[in-house]
Amino acid sequence: MSALRPNWQALAALVATLYSLTALPFTAGMSAPYSLAVAAILIAGACLSMLRLPSGVEALVLMVASFAAAALLIAGLAEATGTATAGYFASLTAAWLLAWRLVTVLSGDGRSKGQGFGLVSITVPVLFGIWVLILWECIVRGAGIPFVLLPPPSAIGVRIGNSLPILAADFRQTVLKAVLFGYVVGSLSGFLVAILADRFRFFANGLLPIGNMVSALPMIGIAPIMVIWFGFDWQSKAAVVVVMTFFPMLVNTLAGLAASGDMERDLMRTYGASHWQVLMKLRLQAAMPFIFNALKINSTLALIGAIVAEFFGTPVVGMGFRISTEVGRMNLDMVWAEIALAAVVGSLFYGALALLERTVTFWHPSYRR
Repeated sequence: MSALRPNWQALAALVATLYSLTALPFTAGMSAPYSLAVAAILIAGACLSMLRLPSGVEALVLMVASFAAAALLIAGLAEATGTATAGYFASLTAAWLLAWRLVTVLSGDGRSKGQGFGLVSITVPVLFGIWVLILWECIVRGAGIPFVLLPPPSAIGVRIGNSLPILAADFRQTVLKAVLFGYVVGSLSGFLVAILADRFRFFANGLLPIGNMVSALPMIGIAPIMVIWFGFDWQSKAAVVVVMTFFPMLVNTLAGLAASGDMERDLMRTYGASHWQVLMKLRLQAAMPFIFNALKINSTLALIGAIVAEFFGTPVVGMGFRISTEVGRMNLDMVWAEIALAAVVGSLFYGALALLERTVTFWHPSYRR
């Protein structure tokens, strides 16, 4: 058996690294020996990745090589913003390709379903997110992109650290007040109306066309009306969230209630089960994947709706208020800090719902290994 096991990511990384040697030094702040050290790390990582190593050893080698090279490349931009050469971006590409190979090894080319699969399912997206930030930092600072167009993640991180009280106040106003209240009321009312519409068909025949019409209404048309009706505080934003989350829950719940098979329903009737017994013991169980699908959709719609609604009138606090105000002041790092906060909150909200869905619908075929 050959000792080599070539892979295209390592080969491409090797080619990119060799090309980078034609443009030394990589930046004005990196000497030629410094640049050669980066290239040596990348070449060693690519060559070792093509040997028949155990997957754990290969992953460790790739992690060390890719992150060490990335750290040196970022450090080389100190006091040298906008001076990156073609060799710099070639070596950055090589480091990214080794990271790609790392993710491939960890995920087992999509075939890994063993005991460590749960840990891998968390590690892979974390690595992906870290490398998005690394590429963002290196490209923005290396190419000298103006701060007003796109600030680097490092500047956004500094702004987040210096603005924690402001971000906390905006979080309380937008998420803890408007989003959570509107999300619960909109989703719960949509669910209850779906139960009634399933029992009394004239509700479904009358509500679904209205739901399609309301779903087509632009948010920027609803938000000012809600501000006029409910005032400038969080209540008007919660009202927008209720409108946006009601009909997705209604439509998905009705579809889920119709998902149970005719054979199962006939069996329940032969046992003399009432409508509500069939509903509770069969049809709602079958509808759970649809209900959780609506909850996950609403988790993003609620946050987006509350933030956009704050553009049209709010007290001097809130994520949407802060974004609209700081854009006018050209404080783009603060705008991106609010965007990062919204992204983290939305991701955690969605992830919590996904974990709850896995717990409740463990019987679904999609979770079988």
